[in-house]
Amino acid sequence: MVNNKKKTTMYIGMILITLLVVFPFIWMVILSLKTNSEIMSSPLSLPKSLNFDNYKNALETLDYLRLYSNTFFVCIISVVVEVIITFLSSFVLSRMVFQNKKIPKFIYEFLIMGLSISPFILLFPVYKINVAMGLRGKLALIFPYIATSISFNTLLLVGYLKSLPTEIDEAAVIDGCNIWNLMLKVILPMTKPVIATIVIFNVLYIWNEFPFASVMLRDVSDYTLSMGASFFKGNYTVDYGGIVASSIMIIIPELIFYGIFQKNIVEGMTAGAVKG
Repeated sequence: MVNNKKKTTMYIGMILITLLVVFPFIWMVILSLKTNSEIMSSPLSLPKSLNFDNYKNALETLDYLRLYSNTFFVCIISVVVEVIITFLSSFVLSRMVFQNKKIPKFIYEFLIMGLSISPFILLFPVYKINVAMGLRGKLALIFPYIATSISFNTLLLVGYLKSLPTEIDEAAVIDGCNIWNLMLKVILPMTKPVIATIVIFNVLYIWNEFPFASVMLRDVSDYTLSMGASFFKGNYTVDYGGIVASSIMIIIPELIFYGIFQKNIVEGMTAGAVKG
């Protein structure tokens, strides 16, 4: 009886949490089927009729092909570069021996400190750095995305690499492996779960990121998906229906992506939890 009560309580709790998480998306779908006047007058009511004009307006207003291509370009370049940088630096911090053991500890703690810094604080300094370096358009986004993601990537990778037995390195060196073969042929294949997690989290972050995009991108041809909503804001009016409809069309591919790779996220997050 006690176990049944616990299970019932857990199921009720899971249902309530699920409803709380899903409710905003359901509300967005309902709002997307309303006119602007209905959204302003009765935002919580059901739509009077199934009106898909907002989606039609969004498709006519936004150049989704360009927005998607810009976002994919920024995602691919940023993720590839940051994974390479983070893997190499994490290998050094976690697997190599320094004469002064305080050096890797200091570097690791310095990188992890980046997690405590809000990206909003970095907007103006990063903008000034981009101007000083002459970076514009999508390049002005790629470098900040790489820099702001290194702290989180380091946290996951260093923790996982430290959990791997050092005997693996010793056996590889005895067999004649140099440092590059050790990293690329021995250690790298073992880090696939956590690298998959890093890739997924960073793709989702770049897909949704708005503050940097809104500050760095000046040319409409460089706009990413997160900037799509700005097309529906005028000087004196706001097309709320268009904003909601376009947001849903941007979110759906992201939900599909997350649903397909959610298993990799769980595996990567728990990969370094137990030492082998």
